[in-house]
Amino acid sequence: MGEQHRAKGIKRVLLSHRELGPQQIIIPPSWSQVAETISLQNGPNHPIVLVCGPKNAGKSTFSRYLINTLLNSRYQRVGYLDTDVGQPEYTPPGCLSLHVIDTQTPDLAVPCLKTPERCFFYGDISSKRDPDAYLDCVFNLYNYFREEYKLSNEQEFHETYHLPLVVNTPGWVKGVGYDILVNMLRYIGPTHVVRIQISDSNKNLPAGAFWFGGDEERPVDLINIDSAQIDSLNRSVLVQKHGRLVRELRIIAYFKQCFSKDLNITAYKELANALASLPPYEVPISSMKVLHLHCQVPSSEVFYSLNGTIVGLSVSSTKSGKCRPLCVGLGIVRGIDILKGLYYVITPVSPRDLEKVDLFLQGLIEIPTCLLQVKGCVSPYMSTNVLTVTT
Repeated sequence: MGEQHRAKGIKRVLLSHRELGPQQIIIPPSWSQVAETISLQNGPNHPIVLVCGPKNAGKSTFSRYLINTLLNSRYQRVGYLDTDVGQPEYTPPGCLSLHVIDTQTPDLAVPCLKTPERCFFYGDISSKRDPDAYLDCVFNLYNYFREEYKLSNEQEFHETYHLPLVVNTPGWVKGVGYDILVNMLRYIGPTHVVRIQISDSNKNLPAGAFWFGGDEERPVDLINIDSAQIDSLNRSVLVQKHGRLVRELRIIAYFKQCFSKDLNITAYKELANALASLPPYEVPISSMKVLHLHCQVPSSEVFYSLNGTIVGLSVSSTKSGKCRPLCVGLGIVRGIDILKGLYYVITPVSPRDLEKVDLFLQGLIEIPTCLLQVKGCVSPYMSTNVLTVTT
């Protein structure tokens, strides 16, 4: 991929996640006690903590707080395995990722984007379309953590690692979602399972070590905590998530990285105009393979299906077993010129990483509607001032 020029002259700051709730998260004493107990545990094994519970129970918030607590105690780095494709912590939606965190999050109410150590583009906000592919990605990420950070295999049940690991899980805990969670728990074999409960008992996970079958049993510290909704002064203690809006904000924040931090953007329309005017990368069609993740597209319709969509930028040579290739980031296919044999792609991924990319993964992650309304056009990625599909 060839390098592009960056647009200039945009001012002010983009709307943030603070629109979704209070500006300060209040951590209840029970959460603090659990996080501190885990961080100060004695023994040769660093904790492998899996956090589970229904939607909007506070799993991501507790995970962030636990990471901060671990870093503030005796650890310089903490592994973080994010399996929530709908509302991931440090990546855009549709991604499964492994991170190594070495700095505390100063504001728990404002999630931030981070470059993962390893990432797969699943291409949907739920695992229900392809549970097997989803689990393959999760297992691959955990296997990578084991291989990279294992110290020894001398323990009878739990291996020993260079650093602790926090695993955040989706809030789909019924039906197939429950089966997926059970498979994750059995495969990872955490030292601690933090089960968060909400007031509606019908939506909670079963009590006890529900993932063990029959006489099977391994040492595990199962910790039950209640979701923190309000405190004694009736103040909201968690940012209440609005799924679609959170996902759109994360995608917007991701593509805002196409511009220098010195360029302050205040409104969606300004970002949309900036992206529409940003000179894209020119990508030879002949050098790029296309894989459709959750649908079948006739070969005659491939270009039309790609135009104006978000794709995962992947490296085909990194495929491991049944798992799909690793993803280096996301891009917008802004236009396609068949006569010139070129895709036109917008992405914040560095040119160095883009040089390795030879595969577009097309899933079901959509461009936010607010980025499609530019200068009266229905879509800036299919308008007359942008190169588009030519037949």
